[in-house]
Amino acid sequence: MYDHATKSCWSTLHGEPVVGPLVGKGIKLNRRYVVTSTWGEWKKRHPDTKVLSLETGHRRDYGEGVAYHDYFATDKLMFTVPKLDDRLKNKDEVLALRDEKEQLAIAIKWMAKQRVHHDQLGEVKIVVLGDDDGTSRAYAADDVKFASWNGTDTATDAAGRKWRVLEDRLVAGDRSLQRMPSHNVFWFGWVSQFPDTRLVK
Repeated sequence: MYDHATKSCWSTLHGEPVVGPLVGKGIKLNRRYVVTSTWGEWKKRHPDTKVLSLETGHRRDYGEGVAYHDYFATDKLMFTVPKLDDRLKNKDEVLALRDEKEQLAIAIKWMAKQRVHHDQLGEVKIVVLGDDDGTSRAYAADDVKFASWNGTDTATDAAGRKWRVLEDRLVAGDRSLQRMPSHNVFWFGWVSQFPDTRLVK
């Protein structure tokens, strides 16, 4: 990332400035959750979503897959990385989560088959809900064990209780479980920044 105000370059994975006048100032962006989904799946859940027009007034074609089609078509890299890790293909997508001490990567292809996955990140028990299209959302699970979810708006725990699946939380009655900061990233990029990451595949 590049900011025009200070001309600093930022690491998108660490959320810290790496080149420019902000380096060494103790600035760190707060981690948030991001979801990567298809337009069809997103619109089904959020029918009132507004979408930016592709008619930008610039000549660049912003159509899906146009800019990096050739790059995405192979597993070859255009970037130099310190070390490659062959537990996954370079450009396999992972759901990436981390806290101050631990990093976790969950293979998106694997998650699409599992649908519900329980894990732990540091002291926090988590549940990840996966869609057929590869969309994955991670939530703090606390003491709740989930058995299934319908892929749209409802998860069911082991006791049979129904939970509404929202973007920012899971809700059942007056109880809610918050969404965990996470996002999809290419395996080679994540593991080159966090070589000790734990991989679930």
